[in-house]
Amino acid sequence: MYSGKVEPLIEFLKNIETGSLVLMAVYDEGSKNLNDEAKKLIADLGSSMIQTLGYRDNWVFAGGKGSSGKGTFEKNAKNDKSTNKYEDWPEMVEVEGCIPTYIE
Repeated sequence: MYSGKVEPLIEFLKNIETGSLVLMAVYDEGSKNLNDEAKKLIADLGSSMIQTLGYRDNWVFAGGKGSSGKGTFEKNAKNDKSTNKYEDWPEMVEVEGCIPTYIE
């Protein structure tokens, strides 16, 4: 999303079928071009952190279309020059043994 257009992502998010499991991850930069519509669509999948995703934050998310929000999985490592592990980037975040169970 650093230099890409958000419209293809929005179109993709709108066309996710109800009951689908959705996995998302950001490593380098995913916040710059996200607009309010994209953030709302991701929040509707169960994300509680998308509204605060910042420049070069690392983020992983497992959610789903039609979920109640229960059973979603999310981790975020904030970009902070005073605590970053890799100069301009925070430490990586990992998904370990998590399978959301809310898909009907």
